[in-house]
Amino acid sequence: MHGYGIAQRLKQISDSVLQVGESSLYPALQRLRINGWVRAEWGASENNRRARYYSLTAAGRRQLATERKDFERMIGAIRRVLEMA
Repeated sequence: MHGYGIAQRLKQISDSVLQVGESSLYPALQRLRINGWVRAEWGASENNRRARYYSLTAAGRRQLATERKDFERMIGAIRRVLEMA
């Protein structure tokens, strides 16, 4: 998926709660690429413009699993704190 498509998809599936601007998205994608967690290839977009398409690598899937586990642990801790309030 290309960068603009990623931003639109995040907005769509989060019911517009998550809206990522270009100034945040493209540097993040570049860091993910440098770390080897995504690969990027040039291609043509739906409107026939040149676009960079990103996909997760095997290392990216492993990193995602780690991040998801850490996030779930954090959410659990926050939930326990809020239940005490």
